[in-house]
Amino acid sequence: MNQDKKDTIKKLLLEALEEHKGIVTYACKAVGIGRNTFYEWLKQDEDWKKQVDDIQEVAIDFVERKLFDQIEEGNPTSTIFYLKTKAKKRGYVERQEIQHDGKLENTVVEWRVHKDEDGDNS
Repeated sequence: MNQDKKDTIKKLLLEALEEHKGIVTYACKAVGIGRNTFYEWLKQDEDWKKQVDDIQEVAIDFVERKLFDQIEEGNPTSTIFYLKTKAKKRGYVERQEIQHDGKLENTVVEWRVHKDEDGDNS
């Protein structure tokens, strides 16, 4: 494929990504290329990758807006989801997250049989 055709398809892909809220599969189908080709181009063209990344950010903004709409409507599931993902530092987590400094320490514990005054094991 020559460079002019590739550039044209990349431009069409950007438009399709906007139309399909950043969903790569739908955008690729819309312009008739495979997902593998999309990802190869993404690796090869840093400027185009930045444009794709910007569209992905707009898609995330769109979804966040929908989430906030649900929270404002009083949807408890959306509220809980938001708190669990964005308010972890305030304690809204289901599990403990443990950070490890990478150091490992071994402690040897020696078990001895205790003998009473008569010399019997207790």
